[in-house]
Amino acid sequence: MIFSTMLGGLTSQEWVARYSRSHQHPVNRLCHTLGIPTIIISIAVFLIGFRYHRLWAWALGLFVAGWVLQFVGHAFEGKPPEFFKDWRFLFVGVRWWWAKIKGKA
Repeated sequence: MIFSTMLGGLTSQEWVARYSRSHQHPVNRLCHTLGIPTIIISIAVFLIGFRYHRLWAWALGLFVAGWVLQFVGHAFEGKPPEFFKDWRFLFVGVRWWWAKIKGKA
């Protein structure tokens, strides 16, 4: 019930479709295709950094690079990221990326 409420009554596929509609420019799609996994990798490197402290700088660099790619893409798209309007879109990007890799977005 709580999860359904958080999703606003939309399915995962509907969220991905909305995300995809707001990411139509080829440069934006490319930037997101590269930026989203860069951010994910940065989080993994950050967690490993608890054991190997020198990795934190790499994690930060990857995180910033990933977000720079996201915002560059939106500059080409000509509109702000969807999460400015709805924070839940922060969690849709990974699902969109996976759907895109599988040829479904």
